[in-house]
Amino acid sequence: MINGDFIKVYLDDCRPTPNCWTRTYTPQQTIDILRAHNVTALSLDHDLGDDESIGTGYTVLLWIEEHVVIHGYEPPSIISIHSSNPSARSKMLAAIETIQVLANCRK
Repeated sequence: MINGDFIKVYLDDCRPTPNCWTRTYTPQQTIDILRAHNVTALSLDHDLGDDESIGTGYTVLLWIEEHVVIHGYEPPSIISIHSSNPSARSKMLAAIETIQVLANCRK
């Protein structure tokens, strides 16, 4: 549920949503919320069912990275991964590190 100006977003296709988090099921839903609201925390799963048509949690990180570089987007201060896919988790953690470096360079 989106309440107020600051929200936490939880992207997952099957795990239960933590209390006080806004649930999304697809990368596009997540990106739509990132565009429209001040997201303070973001927690991402990688595997969401159909990677080719839906995308993955990594898709969201690519969008954030692009928008930090091109548009000066301020990413959520907390980005975490709750994926159980070890190789995807490593790739996503590297993307988060890059996003943080890029965001700090723009300040």
